[in-house]
Amino acid sequence: MPMFQPLKRDGLIGFEGGGDGQVLDLDTAVKDGVLGGVNGGVVDEKLDLKKMIKELDLQDIPSVFICPISLEPMQDPVTLCTGQTYERLNIHKWFNLGHLTCPTTMQELWDDTVTPNKTLHHLIYTWFSQKYVLMKKRSEDVQGRAIEILGTLKKAKGQARVHALSELKQIVVAHLMARKTVVEEGGVSVISSLLGPFTSHAVGSEVVAILVSLDLDSDSKSGLMQPAKVSLIVDMLNDGSNETKINCARLIRGLVEEKGFRAELVSSHSLLVGLMRLVKDKRHRNGVSPALGLLKPISVHKQVRSLMVSIGAVPQLVDILPSLDPECLELALFVLDALCSDMEGRVAVKDSANTIPYTVRVLMRVSENCTNYALSILWSVCKLAPEECSPLAVEVGLAAKLLLVIQSGCDAALKQRSAELLKLCSLHYSDTMFISKCKLTRTIH
Repeated sequence: MPMFQPLKRDGLIGFEGGGDGQVLDLDTAVKDGVLGGVNGGVVDEKLDLKKMIKELDLQDIPSVFICPISLEPMQDPVTLCTGQTYERLNIHKWFNLGHLTCPTTMQELWDDTVTPNKTLHHLIYTWFSQKYVLMKKRSEDVQGRAIEILGTLKKAKGQARVHALSELKQIVVAHLMARKTVVEEGGVSVISSLLGPFTSHAVGSEVVAILVSLDLDSDSKSGLMQPAKVSLIVDMLNDGSNETKINCARLIRGLVEEKGFRAELVSSHSLLVGLMRLVKDKRHRNGVSPALGLLKPISVHKQVRSLMVSIGAVPQLVDILPSLDPECLELALFVLDALCSDMEGRVAVKDSANTIPYTVRVLMRVSENCTNYALSILWSVCKLAPEECSPLAVEVGLAAKLLLVIQSGCDAALKQRSAELLKLCSLHYSDTMFISKCKLTRTIH
């Protein structure tokens, strides 16, 4: 970290560790970009530095502007007798803790006076204000362009429409102000109106990409719940690019969370097939989370669960469990547990060869939620076919895992379920034999 020393001449700044100890004129330093500045210009002295720092949220900030204590940009820099500069508030906190040293060098201070570093403050203010003014100008340009494109979309057709949508997508993905402008200018209804039974996938994919980037209100979501629009989105979920498939899954999930959503909109064989393809796609693993994220809320509907069983989703979900990250694993276990709510689902889960070994492996290894869902699944299958499933579960280490749950700090209901499942499993063994099955060694291996 370069050390600043205030100089007697106004408008000049000297620093060690760069430029051979040269003394730079302040305006020249900013204009020439010595500290990463932008081209010089008139700076509005009324701009609030704290507000600018917060709104800009920049990552590439000159290190000399950063307080060594908080690692945040300084707003009121002060210099110690050692030549080190800190944010005033931070260095006072350091002193209030009883320290009489320089935090950076750990030198004892012969003078605890702090001197306002006005030159550095001016430089920081100038750098941030120029960045801020430039950002505002760009935002205004982006907002204006977004409004122009919305106007174009009302009359454009064919390739012109595709090009306009593609440009708007790039703008809304990159700029928060553009997203706000599209919503405030009524752009959601304009864009949504382009979805219909005769919409090409080229147009539809761009529309979905834009909509999934926006903060949609209830009215906008209600407008998207029209069967023709949902049908097109489902078609693109099956036939679009990987990016389009992911966007479609995310958009539908946003609709599912709305109060007025109707289960029949997602009770679609085509939708579930498309989601399971995303889940199983080994080339594009970034689609697993969005797909499972949609399967979770729709699996609470009985008609959806029946369709999932009919398309063979149960063994497919079970078989991918070992390859999932913790977040996706929790989603998949939730769905499998939901499928166990119905007899046909319980039978399908029981008949899947890997259900018991994979769910036993999850217990006490990932999260309490995963343990809870796995226990519920195991309870369902062991209760359904105790003579078939209980011995198999015990052989792969269930008894030892259940004892771990009971002895842990888990939720009381979880412990109770574990105790009940342990009792159910013990019915098929003598006391001595069952105690031997409770050894943790098997589970660890």
